[in-house]
Amino acid sequence: MKKWKIILLLAGVAVVALQITNPARTNPPVLHDLAATNPPPAEITALLRAACYDCHSHETKWPWYARIAPSSWLVVSDVNEGREHFNFSEWPTDPELVVKRLDRINEVLDYKEMPPKKYTLLHPEARLTEAQRKFIMDWADAAGKKTEATAPPK
Repeated sequence: MKKWKIILLLAGVAVVALQITNPARTNPPVLHDLAATNPPPAEITALLRAACYDCHSHETKWPWYARIAPSSWLVVSDVNEGREHFNFSEWPTDPELVVKRLDRINEVLDYKEMPPKKYTLLHPEARLTEAQRKFIMDWADAAGKKTEATAPPK
């Protein structure tokens, strides 16, 4: 019995010591938001915010478990990786890049790569129905065509 108490005490000390290694949870300033350059309808904005913005913007809502190691390491890593690959808070102003970003939205939704299952398990509000996916994809396609049509000639 004494052995178990020592093991539990050591495990508790290890968990407390891990908290010192928590990575920084940052929300840098928004440079150019999607809404500022290509304002989508309110319904699209709501869907993107629910399903994408926590990992793909500087407006992350950090959950409680992002403050507790070792889960904090995974959450911060996922957010940093998501921002690196696609960031709504660094929306381009160049029409050609805007079109590429909108195409990328369609691509990941069409292949059902986003939002990832590990995220939607804990965030059911981020789950997209097929109709919602199609709604976002139709908007992104139309916005891409509109951007191409109104872009100044090169």
